Amino acid sequence: MKNYDSHYINGQWVKAQGAQTFEVHDSTTEEVFASVPQGTRAEAQQAVLAARAAFDAWSQLPVETRCSYIDKIVEGLKARTEEMGTAIAREVGMPIKMAKMIQVGGPVFNWGNAAKVARRFVWEEKVGNSLVVREPIGVVGCITPWNFPLNQITLKVAFAMAAGCTVVLKPSEIAPVNAMILTEIIHAAGLPAGVFNLVNGSGPEVGEVLASHPEVDMVSFTGSTRAGKRVAELAAQSVKRVALELGGKSASLILPDADLDAAVKGSIGACLLNSGQTCSAHTRMLVPESKYDEVKKIAQSVFAKYTLGPSLDENTRLGPLVSAAQRDRVLDFIQLGLKEGAELIAGGADRPAFDKGYFVQPTALRVKPTDTLAKEEIFGPVLVVITYKDEAEAIRIANDSIYGLGGGVWGADEAHATAVARRIRTGQVDINGAPFNSNAPFGGYKQSGNGRENGKYGFEEFLEFKALQFKPASA
Repeated sequence: MKNYDSHYINGQWVKAQGAQTFEVHDSTTEEVFASVPQGTRAEAQQAVLAARAAFDAWSQLPVETRCSYIDKIVEGLKARTEEMGTAIAREVGMPIKMAKMIQVGGPVFNWGNAAKVARRFVWEEKVGNSLVVREPIGVVGCITPWNFPLNQITLKVAFAMAAGCTVVLKPSEIAPVNAMILTEIIHAAGLPAGVFNLVNGSGPEVGEVLASHPEVDMVSFTGSTRAGKRVAELAAQSVKRVALELGGKSASLILPDADLDAAVKGSIGACLLNSGQTCSAHTRMLVPESKYDEVKKIAQSVFAKYTLGPSLDENTRLGPLVSAAQRDRVLDFIQLGLKEGAELIAGGADRPAFDKGYFVQPTALRVKPTDTLAKEEIFGPVLVVITYKDEAEAIRIANDSIYGLGGGVWGADEAHATAVARRIRTGQVDINGAPFNSNAPFGGYKQSGNGRENGKYGFEEFLEFKALQFKPASA
């Protein structure tokens, strides 16, 4: 068992002031395999002031110098892929093979991409008698979730630092081990003191300091919509910039002419990634009423292939959920759906045959658009199927959500599918199962948040505009 006893402040490991810790559970065995200290408001404030003191010098460094530090972090991550993948598989529950590929491979790419974007970025341009320049916004507070822990850290920290900002990170207390390993890698890269700081802690204790502290210029938050509203409320008092990546209830809309086998299989895959613990998961599958029986049969066949197993087993297709609380929450949703009259297509609320572990059967339910499960974000391996009569109704159902993060459209005519996708009020829409693009903007409409991550779009979130006016040359 690994017991961490320090935070990382001003370029060094600083022994935690308090004795309280967060226990980190292995999602398969339920055993405690690590602990991190519970940070205090004073420690968070200390980290903010360290970041503020480091900002002027870091922001004035040549872009290439900043990026050379990031290059070292990329190499450090590559060297510790096995260790990092194992930690995340244990913390979050994603099967080890996928954890190494997605939960570590994605961040390796994105750290490198942050440097690539910064090196290519056009930092200033002439506009009439003005020189418009881009400058780093300042100190950034980064508050990150447990479901894709390292990648959500990366999309904030790497891009902010490449832009010339200094940062204070509060990782999830449920999955913090990956952040500690990353911090060891960052320390080994030799960044100037105060550029990167980490304080473990709860949202009310440490997160609220980052959201409200007057020396923090921007807060970037990924998590629940409820917590995001609190962050925005606190940040408003000092008029700091706020980037929020929140919940989702994304619809996969299958048009009547779609290849049903491909569309159903692809929609289920987009729902069950990371056991459904994905904010942009396609958790509502919209199908033509006339095709429902065929869709149901295909879905049952596909769900049967998603076998559950330990996260460290190379052959596991679907792992456990992150915690007992999350497992119980998801099971409660399934039971509520059945109570409201949902038709069970696959899975259910019965516990899988494991002595230990936060397992939930991958489940599909046919629901009405007005049912709770058609509205609420479940954050587990649960797909709801909703039928529609015509295209207008399908689009109306897809948009009938407080969220607008992801989604998909399936159809034989790509031009028509694209026309439908344009009418869906959401930040990303995949046409016929197209792959994720790490250079395209990721973020949401409505209560899925504001601001964007990935590529140049995420990079620009951490920059300010400045216009320098010059007198025009006299005639």
